[in-house]
Amino acid sequence: MTTTLPTVTTVPRRRVWWHTGAMLALLVCAAYAAHRHWPVLETGVDRLAVADQGWLLLGATAAVATWACSALAQQGAVAEPLPGARLVAAQFAASAANHVLPAGLGAGAVNLRFLMRCGLPAGRSASALAVKATAGVTARAFLIAVLAGFCPGLLRVPRVSVAAVAALLAAAAVLALVVAGPLRSRCACALAAVAADIRAVHARPNRAAALWGGSLAFAAAHSLVLIAVTQAVELPLPPARVALLYLAASSAAALLPTPGGLGSLDAALAFALTTSGSPAATAASAVLGYRLLTVWLPLLPGLLVLGVLIRRRAV
Repeated sequence: MTTTLPTVTTVPRRRVWWHTGAMLALLVCAAYAAHRHWPVLETGVDRLAVADQGWLLLGATAAVATWACSALAQQGAVAEPLPGARLVAAQFAASAANHVLPAGLGAGAVNLRFLMRCGLPAGRSASALAVKATAGVTARAFLIAVLAGFCPGLLRVPRVSVAAVAALLAAAAVLALVVAGPLRSRCACALAAVAADIRAVHARPNRAAALWGGSLAFAAAHSLVLIAVTQAVELPLPPARVALLYLAASSAAALLPTPGGLGSLDAALAFALTTSGSPAATAASAVLGYRLLTVWLPLLPGLLVLGVLIRRRAV
């Protein structure tokens, strides 16, 4: 009894079919998301059609800049040089994938595969993503602290019930027991790898500057998108207050595992703007404009770029 091995042409053909299927699946996801939220898209376009086009152009430019800032921060988290054009394309594709899968899984998966395709081991790639995420959270907290000094009284610490505090403490205790028990060795290895990567990055000033500069610029660029849209629709809030409200609302919305913060960020932004004195209709228009520039307009091109990267085995 003899077995036939797959020919040389069969394996590439299977890969082509797999890559084509992945691209079609991404396009179906984009079509479903657009169909589901079509009333929101249509209303946003109608309201923004009469807005100041100059401010909207500035917002669109800032939205494009977010991908370059993300690429800069990702390069800063890795000691090895990464291919610049592919890195920016991967960030563009990752931002689109992040609006299809919940809790940042899409962006994380795309960036992980990209770093592995660039020759980094899986552990190093995951560690680089952790370094970038840590820098991003720290940069966001720094900007919130600075802007809070310029806008005193805008942010108020919410009252937390005793039951909520007890639930958080219980969850923290359970997590500590799990980490100290069966996951102790794995967590220790992961933390050691992240610490080693942080030391390696900060041993090179250009990498450290890229990491922190890109992280700060990424948060600032997203804030600038919302500022430009609020100016376009003549929302009566100073830019510093809008930036602070965006950073606080997006940080709160990140706790909810929705794709790209869809729903959670919209509600948090609308609530923050209206409670700060903006008319509800104008606040809703500003949120819709921000979403159009950062999500809906780049979504289909981003998924197409992701499909091309998958087909070329770049991610």
